[in-house]
Amino acid sequence: MRKHFNRTIHLMRLLLLFVLVTTTAANAQFIGTQDQWIEQLNLKGALPEKLLSTRTAVFYDYTLTQKELLDAQQYFQRTGIDAVAYFELDMVMAGKDVTRAFADYVLKREVTNLIFIEKRDSDYRIAATAFNGKESVIDPSQQAWSATNKVLTEALKELYKTASSQQKKINMLINELPETGLTIDPIMGKRNEFFAIDAKVDPLAVPKTGDEQVDKELEEIFNNNYSLKFRMTLKEVTEKEMRKQGLLYVLCVIRTRDVVAKDLLGYDMTSAESALVSVTYADTQQQLKNIPSNTIVYKFYFKHIDSGNVFLGTKWDADLTWQQALLNQLKGMKAELHLN
Repeated sequence: MRKHFNRTIHLMRLLLLFVLVTTTAANAQFIGTQDQWIEQLNLKGALPEKLLSTRTAVFYDYTLTQKELLDAQQYFQRTGIDAVAYFELDMVMAGKDVTRAFADYVLKREVTNLIFIEKRDSDYRIAATAFNGKESVIDPSQQAWSATNKVLTEALKELYKTASSQQKKINMLINELPETGLTIDPIMGKRNEFFAIDAKVDPLAVPKTGDEQVDKELEEIFNNNYSLKFRMTLKEVTEKEMRKQGLLYVLCVIRTRDVVAKDLLGYDMTSAESALVSVTYADTQQQLKNIPSNTIVYKFYFKHIDSGNVFLGTKWDADLTWQQALLNQLKGMKAELHLN
């Protein structure tokens, strides 16, 4: 009896693990995670050629302390790395519109190099690479130098030694303090806290993710919850090409910490909150859900391709999975616009 019970418990644990893994994998396919974003680089490459003579933007793990950021800037100053801007790492890869906004920013600041500082379970990893000059910020498999150490300052020392032995220090006037708190606006047009009324007549582009399972579920959700015109488009299709196909709106998504997503999309963040209230739907019933502010969430919105105007909906409806976040947006739109 006990042997049978233990075997049953073991099978239940395996089943739970399988569900967790497959659910996480499905969510991760919709927008790349922080690890996936950096792991696409060739992390065994060389330092950017002009690291000590041009400007650099730094993207760091949000859990880094002010002391750690100060240590990083002091090492950069000593090395000759002109770090002119610091951003929390999970912001840059929160979504296509956000990444594009960061690309525009670094172009305007004449930034040539990128440094990523990760704080992982038991160590720190620093990666240095070149800005690709495109909306994607980095290319898959592009060369990046990296160092990993349990102590941040040791990894910074390795960067200093490598750079000093390979390049001549040209940058001299370098900030003593890290420049944080800079604003990035991913919304190119007008920001609207209501739904896109013209979507009643204008067709919507729904970009595929490239994952067959996710794309099948995505299309099913639209077929069952969206009575207006829409078309699934290939992952590689640009917004310009969508417009040529007669599509006027595009579905967009942000995936990052709840507090960051809300801030990026222009919501009032003057008061610090440990949890944010989100509207969600159980069937057709609207409910409120408290989500800790540093929890990873998904937030969908519609964008008018020609103008760049975004339509966020009337309520903050971010959620823990992309499926529920999408349902929140579509069901909220259906109720607000009295759709069938």
